[in-house]
Amino acid sequence: MKIAVVGMGLIGGSFCRAIKAKTGHVVYGWNRSRQVIREAFAEEAIDGEITDLSELRQFDLVILGFHPELTLSFAREYLDCFPEQGLTVDTCGVKESIVEVLQPMFDAAHRPFIGTHPMAGREFSGFAYSLASLYEGASWIITPPENVNPLHMELLRDLARQLGFSRVVETDPRTHDATIAYTSQVAHVLSNAYVKSPTLKNESGFSAGSFKDLSRVAKLNAGMWTELFMMNREALTFEVETLIENLRAYDEALKSGDREQLYQLLKEGNDLKEWSIDREARLHPKK
Repeated sequence: MKIAVVGMGLIGGSFCRAIKAKTGHVVYGWNRSRQVIREAFAEEAIDGEITDLSELRQFDLVILGFHPELTLSFAREYLDCFPEQGLTVDTCGVKESIVEVLQPMFDAAHRPFIGTHPMAGREFSGFAYSLASLYEGASWIITPPENVNPLHMELLRDLARQLGFSRVVETDPRTHDATIAYTSQVAHVLSNAYVKSPTLKNESGFSAGSFKDLSRVAKLNAGMWTELFMMNREALTFEVETLIENLRAYDEALKSGDREQLYQLLKEGNDLKEWSIDREARLHPKK
């Protein structure tokens, strides 16, 4: 299979590296920065370069590795360059705002498109931080249209297996966005807010796993996450308000010295986490 990766940052670059390292497919890259292309060749992350975007028509699969807003603008500008026989996918962390624009646009142009979201990342961005192993054990979420070609779904499932994804999850864009607001986005909000305590200046020498776990994703690409949050603000607002309400209960128990209430709050959280772990083990037992 001949694959094009357009936009070779952390996500796109990791697709390039993984395809080269783990499959027999041929992968070509395109990036606005020529320096990234030179680095990719030097590190043998791509087989070739796309010099004219009209070449995309020749590919079996085109993977868009841009942030959400650039994904939309790029697709609009170069719609005629995407393959009619092959498949184009995006990799954005929101789906409704992307799919509701791109799906009808690609359908009208008779160019196959499927919205996807590889559930993987790092607190760093850019090609320099991309990894061939980034997708190992991750989920690849796919939001296929009702009239999806079964062969295209088979293509993505096969590629996911080859790249080391542990699971392909099929869902609709709205469900994706509502769930991702809880599993990813609100965690970034919480982490980012957590490090704003004035006590951070005393952290050195006093921190271990808890601080590292909770503060890790405070380091983020502010531009990209602003786009993601604003495109999913309804679902994220619900999760932020729910979090604030829950934190207020802990605050009230502490202020009033209500030991029993604090115990019940902590036990409830512990029990829910244990339930979540047990459910995951039942649904997806380790092989």
